[in-house]
Amino acid sequence: MRILIVTAVPAERDAVLAGGAFPHVDVLAAGVGPAAAAAGTAAALSLAPYDLVLSAGIGGGFAPAAPLGALVVATSVTAADLGAETPDGFVPVDELGFGTVRYDVDPELSARIAAAARGVLPQVVEGPVLTVSTVTGSAARAAELTARHPGAAAEAMEGFGVATAAAAAGLPVGELRTVSNAVGPRDRAAWRIPDALKALGTAMAAVLPVLDES
Repeated sequence: MRILIVTAVPAERDAVLAGGAFPHVDVLAAGVGPAAAAAGTAAALSLAPYDLVLSAGIGGGFAPAAPLGALVVATSVTAADLGAETPDGFVPVDELGFGTVRYDVDPELSARIAAAARGVLPQVVEGPVLTVSTVTGSAARAAELTARHPGAAAEAMEGFGVATAAAAAGLPVGELRTVSNAVGPRDRAAWRIPDALKALGTAMAAVLPVLDES
């Protein structure tokens, strides 16, 4: 199986590569945000044939489901803020009739990833991962997101862009996020970015051999 892994920044790419070299795996740092992720993924898919696309990196975890250091394996990838504000509240773009805001991950794929990661990490969570264009920085915003998306486990900024490009190419997609911070009030002193990057490398070292055997 040939796999394309899309990260946002070089530090995430390097963390994935620290997990080991696999001849059928390419790792790309496409940039921050869904637009950069979609463009970078689409460009890579136009240059070589792939069987699977993964969005990977660090992200925020929704308490109490995904605490600091946990790995979140996406069961779905949702564009959490793609839509319209109305007097009655937020309306997602699919309800407006303009497309989709959610891609479901193959349950077998997410289960295989989670099972492999549980052998090397103390906490692995399976659940929806939200893609946002603006990182959450308040308790009110966190509460709004969890109310609209029950069961959400993590938020990041690239997954929906990666999934959109993969879907356009007819390819399955997955997403993995190691939790560097809690979703909510912005507290940089509480961030654990180096730990999350290390956990990402550990997870990928366990997951990629399993997927590479497919």
